[in-house]
Amino acid sequence: LITGAVVIVLIGLGAWAFVSIRPPPPKRCGTPGGPPITAPRIRLSDGRYLAYEEHGVSRQNATFKIVFIHAFSTFRRDAVIANRVRPGFLEKNGIYVVSYDRPGYGESDPHSSRNEKTLAHDVEQLADQLQLGSKFYVVGYSMGGQAVWGVLKYIPHRLAGATLLCPVINSWWPSFPDSLTWELWNKQSKSERFAMLVTHHTPWLLYWWNNQKLFATTAVMQSSPNMFSPQDLALLPKLAARVSYKNQTTQQGTHESLDRDLIVGFGKWSFDPMKIENPFPKGEGSVHMWQGDDDRLVPIQLQRIIAQKLSWIKYHEIPGAGHIFPMADGMAETVLKELLPIPQSS
Repeated sequence: LITGAVVIVLIGLGAWAFVSIRPPPPKRCGTPGGPPITAPRIRLSDGRYLAYEEHGVSRQNATFKIVFIHAFSTFRRDAVIANRVRPGFLEKNGIYVVSYDRPGYGESDPHSSRNEKTLAHDVEQLADQLQLGSKFYVVGYSMGGQAVWGVLKYIPHRLAGATLLCPVINSWWPSFPDSLTWELWNKQSKSERFAMLVTHHTPWLLYWWNNQKLFATTAVMQSSPNMFSPQDLALLPKLAARVSYKNQTTQQGTHESLDRDLIVGFGKWSFDPMKIENPFPKGEGSVHMWQGDDDRLVPIQLQRIIAQKLSWIKYHEIPGAGHIFPMADGMAETVLKELLPIPQSS
């Protein structure tokens, strides 16, 4: 009798564990019970759909064509380089920007096998279907840097220029010195360290970890104030406009958007970004990296090493700035003026 009870308990615990670690299926846009399709979308070669939004002048009349790649827990409507410029700035300078939902975000179909290479090819297919020409610019913010590194690695011949805005760093990239990564590792809280270990080594457990209530999860998943610098906190009111639409960000489910972002960003990469070759050896374009020295999410020490090893990147370090510095007045225009050959007086 006791043995039978133990078996029943073990079966019950096993069933509970299975349900706990298994993410629910995503609520795909346009399917029964799923969110509606409100944005224009393209169909990719593997059958997935990618939603996008256009800003500035028309594609046909544009002098400069930019693909903007959004950050973690944001989507196509959060195109800071288009939304945080003065009215008429894009039109005056002949700038076209297309922002799109990365897989699983907004209204783009999830992609359970996405990685830095597939993200790069999503960008290429978007550019081709919108007929942006043989070369275009890319700008990636924070976790959007995954795709920019992928573009620099896999389709550099398609680039007119690129910008990385405080791109998230994977401390497992082999070119980082072990002594520094261990030093930074030991400064993190136990919950942050555990989350990184789960994300990198056992990603199939990440859904459970991010949804369990027994232990504290990461600051970014909790939207903790601790992840913001003083300058970031001063900029937070500028995000108020997101309130009306932010629920659309993860409307298809958090696993194929947020969890998958973390798995790609901090997982096992197929290449080391610090081994990428200069895509513009003759100076026909440029690559820029912007970083605040008070960023509480991206370690400035590691970003500086990337800038040193990739000396062809034009590195811009902003004193006192945190992770959301692109929201500051005038910052988006400064970023665009550095990337594009437009008059500085514009």
